[in-house]
Parts: sequence; C-alpha cells; structure tokens
Amino acid sequence: MSAESPGSPDTPARPRTPRWYDADAGPVVRPYAMTRGRTSSASRHRLDLIAIVVPEPAADDPGRDQMLSPEHVEIVELCSELPQSIAELASALDLPVGVVRVLVGDLVEDELVHVTRPVPPAELPDVNILREVINGLRAL
Repeated sequence: MSAESPGSPDTPARPRTPRWYDADAGPVVRPYAMTRGRTSSASRHRLDLIAIVVPEPAADDPGRDQMLSPEHVEIVELCSELPQSIAELASALDLPVGVVRVLVGDLVEDELVHVTRPVPPAELPDVNILREVINGLRAL
C-alpha cells in the first residue's frame, strides 16, 4: 500500500478558485457615489432618453479635466466625437440612465454641454388626440 501525498502526480488536481484582480472585480465606485447620493440634478432642463447632449466650446479647455470626475470627462469626450442621446451615453458608459442624467445635469450647470430635444415640446401631439386615435383604431 502506498500512501499518496496531496501533491503527488497520481492525485487529481482540485479546481482552484479564481482570483479576482482589479480588472476582473468590476466597478469599484458605486453609482450613488458618482452622483454624491443625488437622484436628480439641479438642471432645469428635462433630460429625456432621447435628449441630445452637445458639447459647448468651453468643454475644449484643457484645464477642465482637473475640475471634473472621470465620468464627466468621458461624457464630454463621447459627445465631442458625435452628439449623443442620454440613452446612448448610458449604454456607452455602462451606467444606469438615472446616473447619466445627474452627471449630464452637472455638465449643463457648468455650461460644458447643452441639451437639445429632437422634437420641441410644443410640437408634440396632444395626448387627447392620441387617445382619440387609439379609440378609433379599437372601434375598427
């Protein structure tokens, strides 16, 4: 009878638990920390999912990066390449839409970006008209 030690070649190798390193551990900063606990911005602009974020000329200032968080800088850089909607920014940054709204609101307040809506509110159809159309379709 031979006694096998755990390190012998005849002993099946136990599966090793994977080690998590910084890149694999995921985001270190939680979304509420990025927004400093805020769920809405002080911006008076309505930030819909389809609202387009466009950088202002002041966003090109090289010193701005020192004043902003990395997420704010990334939003400005993404919009500098091509104006983006709130939904597109949330997808590109892999952040919740609510967090992106707060961050974009901060940038609007700092006058680094402005937000436009593809359809001005005055040109949106009246809710009553839409209800009448739906009722008419149901009646068919």
